[in-house]
Amino acid sequence: MEPWSFLHVSDLQPGSRRSFRLNPAQHENGMTAYRMLGEITDVDLLIVGGDLTRDGSIHDFEFEEAKAKLDVLPYPYYALPGNMDTGNKHTSVGGATGRDDARLNVLTDPLDRFAKFFGEFPWSFVHKKVRFSGFYAALAGSGLPHEERMWAWLEDELPKLDRADHHVMNMHYTLFVDDLDEPTWDITKEEEYKKWYFSIDQPHRSRIFDAFKASGVSIVTSGHIHCRRPGQVVDGITFHRCAGIAMRQWSTQWPDSCPDLGFYRFDVSDEGIKETFVPLEYESEATGAYGKGGHPHPEERDYTLALEAPPPPFGPAP
Repeated sequence: MEPWSFLHVSDLQPGSRRSFRLNPAQHENGMTAYRMLGEITDVDLLIVGGDLTRDGSIHDFEFEEAKAKLDVLPYPYYALPGNMDTGNKHTSVGGATGRDDARLNVLTDPLDRFAKFFGEFPWSFVHKKVRFSGFYAALAGSGLPHEERMWAWLEDELPKLDRADHHVMNMHYTLFVDDLDEPTWDITKEEEYKKWYFSIDQPHRSRIFDAFKASGVSIVTSGHIHCRRPGQVVDGITFHRCAGIAMRQWSTQWPDSCPDLGFYRFDVSDEGIKETFVPLEYESEATGAYGKGGHPHPEERDYTLALEAPPPPFGPAP
């Protein structure tokens, strides 16, 4: 086999100068990543592992800006949604942090709008004897029509597709935090909230893993955590928790965690698939922002500030 390479990037979340939640440092980090990606010319394709936006779940202009930047890259890309793009995994109760998580559940409209810009999902294709697949696992338990489609794809369609030398599955949420058999984390307990927020609940987790095994999945990538962890092998499948771009997050969860911002390059050869972390060349220290961070409800966001006022300075706040 002639060696070749692909890239994986996740959690760009640059926001927009028109967005209520614009954070200059996160925007600058996103622009640095896009510049770096554009300067790489010796790869075949890019996987975008979700969270292309800060507020794509609410409006279209961040989708438009993300698509414009991805469309000019010198190779094709394949994107899957993240929670910032389409909404969080479903819950019927609020979390221990005081956030009204049930009001942030993934919804049909942003899912359909994501597909309008970046194509239908889930998806699967073969490139040079490697199968690439991508889906949005946060749909599990949502009851949305998209969930029914997800299970049919995972359990009925995917196992019937032609096998390749490798099968790289791409998710946004990590399937589990520490162990495949860990319990479903309790959203109402402060010490478990983040574990609940970042992972997939049972029984959906085991059902998804069984589908991976039935489809010959060998590598799984996930984002969302914004913290890189070396590949963890479970029953022959290597799980890569991938770094973020916008900001660092949850760097104390594992002793082998690396919070550095950046993306992965994967090199494919007869020996297998080898990953290399590419750190962001510059992590912004810019200050000043519109609005507050976190996940304020849409009605709490005063867009007149973002749409009518000049953008905040990218530097020390006045």
